Amino acid sequence: SNSSIADSTISPPSISRDDTNDDTKIRNDNTTLIPLSRLSLEVREAVDSDPIYGPRSDKERHNIGIEYELLLEYTLKHMGIPFETEEQLRKRGTAKTPDVLLSCPVGLKVRKKKKKQKQHSVQQSPSRSVPGNSNNIIFEKEDEYEWKIICWIDSKALFGDVDTHTNSVLPQVETYVHRFGPGLVLYWFGHAPLSRLGDSHGDVVVVGGDLPDLFLMPTGEYRGQSGRQLF
Repeated sequence: SNSSIADSTISPPSISRDDTNDDTKIRNDNTTLIPLSRLSLEVREAVDSDPIYGPRSDKERHNIGIEYELLLEYTLKHMGIPFETEEQLRKRGTAKTPDVLLSCPVGLKVRKKKKKQKQHSVQQSPSRSVPGNSNNIIFEKEDEYEWKIICWIDSKALFGDVDTHTNSVLPQVETYVHRFGPGLVLYWFGHAPLSRLGDSHGDVVVVGGDLPDLFLMPTGEYRGQSGRQLF
């Protein structure tokens, strides 16, 4: 990638030189002693002036992504929903790994996808619009919600715009659908209207803002973010 090239350009290679002349001796533990070439200086200046696509921004986005993956794992543990992490899946040789593979399929109540929406507003999880006890979502506005079965969850610490979802996220998560069944994409910073986002023929549920407050276990029990079994 361009950021990798920039990294290699501005980061001097490790050099070990045994020279009796202290003025020309270069130590591995202090790369600041290595004079930078004109190209390195120009690339460093370009990187410092680019807050969006530079190596530093890539690292920051990576760290933010990890933080939200940990938040997802913590929330699921608090809700009592068993799962395997991406790291655990890789250890047992799984090639394509979502952030979370649920140990059993669970039901998820989500807002129905409308064919047309007049306003293109940022979409949040439907649970955010339900005040009080999350159990209320079971009975409130039944015609606006439907139950979906999910087997995995993929965390995205970004806004799900149409281009990113269509060209990057959806092709990625469709490989999970082929291996594990239907699943959930969670855009922590919201997403474009659902009417403009593909769902892989209904196999990919898209929510934004946070995990929904209500899950239905195979035993018929409801699990909410309070960690209790809801009835």
